[in-house]
Amino acid sequence: MTNQTDGANSLQPDLPAGDFMGHPKALWQLFNIEMWERFAYYGMRAVLAVYVATTFFSHLGAGANAEASLVYGGYTALVYATGIAGGYVADRILGYQRSILLGAIIMATGLMVLLIEDITWFLVGLSLIVSGNGLFKPNISTMIGKLYAPDDIRRDSGFTIFYMGINLGAMIAPIITASWIGATWGLKWGFFAAGIGMILSTLFLEVAKKSLGHVGLPEKGKEGWGRFFAVGAGAIVLAGIVYFLLSESTILGYLLVAIMLGLVGYFILAGIRSKNKVQMHRYIAMLILFAANACFWALFEQAGSSLNFFAREFVTPMYGTMETWQAGGFGVFQSLNPLYILVFAPVFAMLWPKLDLMNMNPSIPRKFALGLIQVALGFYLLVFAIGNMTNAAGLVPWIFLAMTYLLHTTGELCLSPIGLSMVTKLADEKEVGLAMGGWFLSIAMAQYVAGIIAALASGGTNSGAHGEETVAATITQYSGVYMQLFWIGLVVGIIYLVLAPLINKLMHGVK
Repeated sequence: MTNQTDGANSLQPDLPAGDFMGHPKALWQLFNIEMWERFAYYGMRAVLAVYVATTFFSHLGAGANAEASLVYGGYTALVYATGIAGGYVADRILGYQRSILLGAIIMATGLMVLLIEDITWFLVGLSLIVSGNGLFKPNISTMIGKLYAPDDIRRDSGFTIFYMGINLGAMIAPIITASWIGATWGLKWGFFAAGIGMILSTLFLEVAKKSLGHVGLPEKGKEGWGRFFAVGAGAIVLAGIVYFLLSESTILGYLLVAIMLGLVGYFILAGIRSKNKVQMHRYIAMLILFAANACFWALFEQAGSSLNFFAREFVTPMYGTMETWQAGGFGVFQSLNPLYILVFAPVFAMLWPKLDLMNMNPSIPRKFALGLIQVALGFYLLVFAIGNMTNAAGLVPWIFLAMTYLLHTTGELCLSPIGLSMVTKLADEKEVGLAMGGWFLSIAMAQYVAGIIAALASGGTNSGAHGEETVAATITQYSGVYMQLFWIGLVVGIIYLVLAPLINKLMHGVK
């Protein structure tokens, strides 16, 4: 057992002794596992929408990108929505280690199924990835917390290290899967590279078991492998449901709205039942901020869909020829967001405490407003570039799209980490898990809406089309939709700035 000389409690008694660079060895193992899982997710995400448009919907001509955007939006929405069920399975049935292992195996299988050039099998592959992700993603984060005693002062820095692993995997993935492998051998093989990343994640989980010790193992009496195979069968059934919802986009939209309305009703009733006016007000504030969160991500998540199409077809190559660029080089833009996070997250982490000492730290609602305004300004920058900076070929200099991603990332850093902390503070202690589920459900709804927006923005794009009139009409369509997104983000951001004092009052001292 390792006692901390800095005054923190010792590690939990079921964790083997031994640190590396001041943290449990298991942290670095989980860092590695998550890095490769994020490599797999962001690697396939970098090529997903463009591959679907060019492989399965090219016969639709101008409608190819729109159909691909709807598939992309449905997939990403379900990725966020299924995490709620995965957390329950790990808590009550399977334990965290086996839930992560099962999820990793299912995701790796799904990524390999994507190699089959048939739309039915492709949707099966996406469905398996969604189902496996629900078992994997929420539970590995939970295990990080279990490596430390509740009052261990290393806990926050441990999560920061883990967060760096997420963004490291997300940064290198598009460069390898899209800009190198996709551009050289075809986008389909980007999925294969992502699948290799997921297999590595699975193997590293096995390596990590010694360092993890008993952390994340099933409870006594639940060690048998029968539960593992039973949950696996349930995950296959869930994949079947996901397949249906991916095929029926409208039904998925209604389902997400119904679940969200049910959750809103639950928290309102919970506040009333508590007979605690302060808790009731905090739930109202939380739900108001959920709405801002959904608006932000609906705009931000154009990154993997319409902004990817725009980068491929209307942005000057950052390197190489236009042919190489359109074959997969455009995917390099998908690495900018995690790169910016790695650079600026420490800056923001230091900025807020310093502003607090100066009594200038923006409140949570104002930080949400700043995030919305910045994502709006990112779209305005593209509108400006389309209107004023296109070259003779009708292409926008790549630096403008890079700057758009920078504004979107700084907006994310104002909202996303702050929002996660906000949920844990505003929800009643007994309902934090459900409240966190609501937070991710609001993101799932945003992903669905983002797909619809992307369909509108890129719906006039005929990938590889020729002719000045076609190019002009298409880029004008992007400009028109992005201008609307600018106004939506700006207006909603200003509304939250104005409402900030009222929301702060409802939060009753939570900062």
